[in-house]
Amino acid sequence: MRSFTLDPGSALDRVELEDIAGADGYLFVRDRVGFAGRRVALRVPADVAAARLADIEQHVVGPPGRGPVALGCLPFLPGAPAELVVPELLVARDRSGRTTVTVTTDGPAPDETSVLAELTSPDAPLPGRTAEYSVRPATSIEVHRSAVLAAREAVRAGRLVKAVIARAIDVESSEPWDVRGVLHRLRGSFGSSHRYSIDGFIGASPELLVEVDDDVVASHPLAGTTPRTGDPTTDDRLAEALAGSMKDQTEHRVVIDVVHDTLLPWCSYLDWEPEPSIVRVANVQHLGTRIEGRLSDPRPDVMTLVRALSPTPALGGHPRSEALGLIASVEGLDRGLYGGAVGWTDARGNGTWAVAIRCAAWSDDRRRARLMAGGGIVADSDPDAELAETQAKFQAMLSALVRP
Repeated sequence: MRSFTLDPGSALDRVELEDIAGADGYLFVRDRVGFAGRRVALRVPADVAAARLADIEQHVVGPPGRGPVALGCLPFLPGAPAELVVPELLVARDRSGRTTVTVTTDGPAPDETSVLAELTSPDAPLPGRTAEYSVRPATSIEVHRSAVLAAREAVRAGRLVKAVIARAIDVESSEPWDVRGVLHRLRGSFGSSHRYSIDGFIGASPELLVEVDDDVVASHPLAGTTPRTGDPTTDDRLAEALAGSMKDQTEHRVVIDVVHDTLLPWCSYLDWEPEPSIVRVANVQHLGTRIEGRLSDPRPDVMTLVRALSPTPALGGHPRSEALGLIASVEGLDRGLYGGAVGWTDARGNGTWAVAIRCAAWSDDRRRARLMAGGGIVADSDPDAELAETQAKFQAMLSALVRP
C-alpha cells in the first residue's frame, strides 16, 4: 500500500469538507479544519492504527502534508474492539486554511487532474421529495425515571459519586435522509462543534475528549447543562444559575478530576482553568474546563489516551466500573457508539478525538435514526429535570434531521 500527498493549490479552498464526504464518505471537522474522505483503502484495528499507517509507503508529490490518517469511532464500553478507516481519497485542511490531498492505494500513482476533477464535482442532490417524520421513544419515560432514581439512590448510599443515565428515541422518515443536507445543517448550527459522519454514525459533539499534537496534550471536558432559549437575557440568567448550581458543579468537578488524574502520569506538567467557563452551543450551554499539558518521553500515542479516558465520568460515571455496572442493569439500552469516542489518528500518533454525543445512528436504508442523550445523576438530581435535559440535548440532531 502506498500513499501520495498532492498539493491542490487553491482549487479546493472554497469546497466544504461536507461536500467532499458526501453521502457515503467520511468526515471529521470543526470550524472548517479537519478531514473528509472517500472510499476505503483499508480498515485497521484502532489500537495499532498509528503503526499500520507508518507501514504505508509515503510519496509526497507537492509540499509535505499530514499523509494518510485513520478515522473512526470507539464504542461506549471500555476496551471494546474497533476498526478505523483509512480513506482512499483524503482531503485535509489545517488551521491556516491550507488544503492537501492524500491518495492511498495499492494501484498506480494517481493522476492529479482526475483527482481534482472528482473532488470539485459535487454529488447530485437527491430529488426534492417531501418527507414525513415520526418520533417515538425507544426508552419509555417510566424506564428512564426508574433508572434515574436507582442511580440517585446509589449515590446517596455512597456506592457511587455519579452515574450517567441515557435514553433513546427513534426517528423515522418516509424518504431516505439526504446525508449531505444533514451535514450542512449541522455546520450551520454547530460549526464550532466536532462534526462527524462515519459508517452511518453522524453527529456534532461540543466536547473534546483528547487531542495530541506532538508533545502537547489537551482535553476540554463538559459536564453540567442548561438550555438555551434564544433570548440573550434569559440565557445569561440560566448560565449564571448553572455556574452557581451545587449539583452541576459537583457533577463537573468529578469529570475534571478524573480526566486530570488519568492524563497526569503521562505528562511533565498539566494545567487547567481555575474555574469552569460557560460553553454555548446552538441549543444548550455547559460548564467546561480546558486542560492542557506537555507529554513526557516516551510519549503515548493518541489512541492510548483515548482508551484510558473513554468513557469519561461525563458519559459513564465514577467510579467507572461500578457506574457502568449500574448503567447496564437499569438503562435497558445497548449504547453502541453513543458515549464512546470519534476522531482520527496519524502515523505519528497525533490526533483529535471527541466524545461521541449529539449523534444519530442510521439504519442501512437511512429511513430510521436512533438518537441518545443522557445526564449525570448525583445526590440531588430530580428525575423530571433530567428528562428535560435529555429533551434539550436531543434538539441538536432533531433540528438537523426533521425539516419542516
